[in-house]
Amino acid sequence: MHKQTAVAVQKPSIPKGTRDFSPLEMVRRNFIFDIIRNVFQVFGYQPIETPAMENLTTLMGKYGEEGDKLLFKILNSGNYLDGLPDAGSGMRDAEARLKYLTKHIAEKGLRYDLTVPFARFVVQHQNELIFPFKRYQIQPVWRADRPQKGRYREFFQCDVDVIGSNSLLNEVELAQIADAVFTKLGINVLIRLNNRKVLAGIAEAIGAPDKLTDITVAMDKLDKAGIDKVNDELILRGITYESVEKLQPILTLEGKIKMKFDTLSELFKDSETGRKGLAEMRTVLEFLKDLGLKNKFDFDITLARGLSYYTGTIFEVKALDVSMGSICGGGRYDDLTGIFGLPGMSGVGISFGADRIYDVMNESNLFPETIQAATRVLFVNFGTEEEKYCMKLLAELRQAGIPSEIYPDAAKMKKQMDYANRKNIPFVILIGKDEMATGLLTVKNMNTGEQKPYPMEEVKQLLS
Repeated sequence: MHKQTAVAVQKPSIPKGTRDFSPLEMVRRNFIFDIIRNVFQVFGYQPIETPAMENLTTLMGKYGEEGDKLLFKILNSGNYLDGLPDAGSGMRDAEARLKYLTKHIAEKGLRYDLTVPFARFVVQHQNELIFPFKRYQIQPVWRADRPQKGRYREFFQCDVDVIGSNSLLNEVELAQIADAVFTKLGINVLIRLNNRKVLAGIAEAIGAPDKLTDITVAMDKLDKAGIDKVNDELILRGITYESVEKLQPILTLEGKIKMKFDTLSELFKDSETGRKGLAEMRTVLEFLKDLGLKNKFDFDITLARGLSYYTGTIFEVKALDVSMGSICGGGRYDDLTGIFGLPGMSGVGISFGADRIYDVMNESNLFPETIQAATRVLFVNFGTEEEKYCMKLLAELRQAGIPSEIYPDAAKMKKQMDYANRKNIPFVILIGKDEMATGLLTVKNMNTGEQKPYPMEEVKQLLS
């Protein structure tokens, strides 16, 4: 007798930083996507999609040093080491060896955001587009980050951008879009604004004009890490103690917007870039002041947005009632398409983090109860003859746009009712011999327990 070899059972799992979504979660996520999409469309933006993977040459160098490290690289097909003489083994420096290997074994990567692929799309399709081009895009992105609360390796972004216009009206409109989306979702937010030219002016004023990227990367961590750790990082990044000391009044500057303008105007006496940034901020804020936004907005001098491609206005939106990182952010990027061979094409956009928005709404119980279940009504199954009768009625309700289903088996009544309760289906229709004879449909309200016969037209009104 042969001994049967035991088959190892694999424990099901998914990569860290990714998630499965249940039907209830998907209904809620689609609620968020639908509101965001509708607002985008009301403001005249059009949808596009781009591939999940891009050539690494498209992605590398666009997100700063830290962003490049978080790109997921995809190994080339086949024997990717074939023709690689020493696989970089002769290099002593580990980072240089890694770059050498990556260049030869991985030509593609998963997109890190939707903005760089959008810039590539614009250049590639420039002859087909009407400028200024207003687009929105709702798709997943991937980052090889350390997973934690509100931070995932795979997550959805909802981007809205306009490219081919320098007008500050675009910045104003994006702030309006953010205000409209979060008002409709019921989330109280603070819309923070700054300008990269203001930050460049600050770098000039403290005597470190060549250290703008280092200063902004460090300042971007002020909320999470605190001022002491930001100062430590500034020193580590080669900024002198004297420059860090000059930066302190800026890092701690609070108060009304006018006071911030007065302080910076004095600071930027010798910085044309800083003065231009202040003028842009003044224009945007004056528009917003007169538009009656439902949410608060503020000029936040310490807002830096670490991505290196921003050149003008920058945005960040934070929920006021839940402890969470930014749930929306973006800014102007004057030079992005120039990298792909189309210079002088200015763009500005913001991105809504759908996953963080979901977490905020979940924690605050902001989802309407009406979206708990997709199915509005369940037909109870009493047997073969009743099934045939119910299927025609079911088709009529579905034709009227009412989400409906029938229990697939003539199981015990308790089992069918349990199914309706567990799925939070609000109504059940019972069709037996009497109902088939009269043509009336017995409808049970699962919340109140009330049960009454109705003609079909009244059933449609009840369930709509």
